[in-house]
Amino acid sequence: MTVDLRVFSTIAIQPAVEDLAPHFEAANGVRLAITWNTAPALVKRLQAGEAADLLILNRAGMDTMIRDGRVLAGAEMTLASSATAIAIRTGAPRPDISTPDALVRTLRAARAISYTDPAAGGASGIHFSRLLDRLGIAAEINAKTRFPPPAGLSARFLPTGDVDLAVQQKPELLQVPGIEILGTLPGDLHMVTTFVAGVEVSSAKAETAKGLIDFLRSARAADVFRAKGLDPA
Repeated sequence: MTVDLRVFSTIAIQPAVEDLAPHFEAANGVRLAITWNTAPALVKRLQAGEAADLLILNRAGMDTMIRDGRVLAGAEMTLASSATAIAIRTGAPRPDISTPDALVRTLRAARAISYTDPAAGGASGIHFSRLLDRLGIAAEINAKTRFPPPAGLSARFLPTGDVDLAVQQKPELLQVPGIEILGTLPGDLHMVTTFVAGVEVSSAKAETAKGLIDFLRSARAADVFRAKGLDPA
């Protein structure tokens, strides 16, 4: 009999988990019922009364769930991390983003850019929005910004030529064909997000959920995480 394991997971690790999931399912007689969204959106759903067996969130989201008493003690582990990066269309000129000053010049020279709407709760969008404020160019850059839909991919506007630059976490950018990574944010503007898995305290399938965490921390999983632009724990 196949057992369903309910998983709430951030979209940042979706490509890696979707690659790995069939192997875990086949080996364990489990069907993973995965809900994908940004970590803040998932936290809101959990706080509104929804539940899952396994949570895969960013560090801030997991800390919130721990404070709420939703995570089984001793059943929380770091899986991977990723940096916020900037992408361009494949074959496009590669502007300079090597320093904060160079990044400002490149952002100002771009016809249009895309990053995730901070109102949607994604970590990279919130960070980049604050970065624009800090650099004193928020009004200028946001006037030519195109936001993807909530939980969407900012790089989708690159192959069509709608924008020159897309900002998001590296594994999310790499989900879109026809783009290439220009680099990560320079200097002290750099941001790395850590992704953490935890077993929901109310889960009746805690052992299976723990098994999935172990699988996602295996050497096999580490190779997949790296291939998808993540740094395994």
